[in-house]
Amino acid sequence: MIRLHRNYVRAVRQARAAQDLFGPLQNAIELEHSTIPPYFTATASLVAGKNEAISGLIRAITMQEMLHMCIASNILIAIGGQPQINRPGFVPEYPGPLPMHIGGPDFTVGIEAFSRDLVKQVFMQIEEPEEPIPVSEKAEIEPEYETIGAFYRALQAKIVELGDGIFEPSSLPRQVVQGNWFPPDQLFAITGVDSAVRAIDIIVLQGEGSSSSPYESPDVLAHFYRFGEIHAGRALVKTPDGYAYAGAPIPFDDNGVYPLRPNCKLAQFTPGSQAHTRLAAFIYSYNSLLNALHTCFNGQPGQLDAAIGLMYSLRIEAVALVQTPVAPGSAQNVGLSFEYMQT
Repeated sequence: MIRLHRNYVRAVRQARAAQDLFGPLQNAIELEHSTIPPYFTATASLVAGKNEAISGLIRAITMQEMLHMCIASNILIAIGGQPQINRPGFVPEYPGPLPMHIGGPDFTVGIEAFSRDLVKQVFMQIEEPEEPIPVSEKAEIEPEYETIGAFYRALQAKIVELGDGIFEPSSLPRQVVQGNWFPPDQLFAITGVDSAVRAIDIIVLQGEGSSSSPYESPDVLAHFYRFGEIHAGRALVKTPDGYAYAGAPIPFDDNGVYPLRPNCKLAQFTPGSQAHTRLAAFIYSYNSLLNALHTCFNGQPGQLDAAIGLMYSLRIEAVALVQTPVAPGSAQNVGLSFEYMQT
């Protein structure tokens, strides 16, 4: 089971004022963002018209990670903080560890084409709950680490302890609560302890499910179990003994994946080449998205639709990029790169 170092949870539990939670909440924003590039890339690597069920499952999870990023940002704004999105260090180094040293020193996340092994070894490790429903093996817990769910539960408990006094009513106009992308019962204003607790519940439930059910809602599985379906190749169903990946097939055509070079960097390509030009344009657009999100979370919440719209434009650029050979005649195509660039 993937873990984050106990020190990050301890820092939350030792907080004495709202300002002490600024750093942990910024960490949470960075963590939620850090899963988007690998999930986005896995979807982009799937050839259009093939593996549509898999593509749809991962795309929906990716959008919920954006929702979680918005929720964490709203909580930080609500207690007087300012989310920092378009700055060096916000984007993780891929391949490398996720924020807060998630998974320990041996767990690295890269930017790679889709494979079932990637889903099992990386995506399911990221999303694994504190108490997985017994449809797969449960890994041994490392004593110096705690789960992502435990981190959020610690934040929740500390907010309850510090009380409504840490919330600033003047923050309401700066919170991101309007737009066409997320339901109003999932992205809403954080006005005090009750709304903050409810918002954190959404993050945990959508990612992990509950200790008694793999579902985030009656008909929607939590992320971990959706990835489990993809890896198993079958839908999760209720059985007399619990749950099993024994439902309708979720087929995978391994010929429907572009042969991407993993973990591409712009410096690897010759300036002026088609590969360099298209990758540079993609990186520029990605950083434009970070700028738009930063603006959205720092005084212009009405820009959420425009920011998410940029994410869809990025997908269009990705479609052209993943069909571009790394060099003329090469069997490999250019993979995506999420490098920080000041724009």
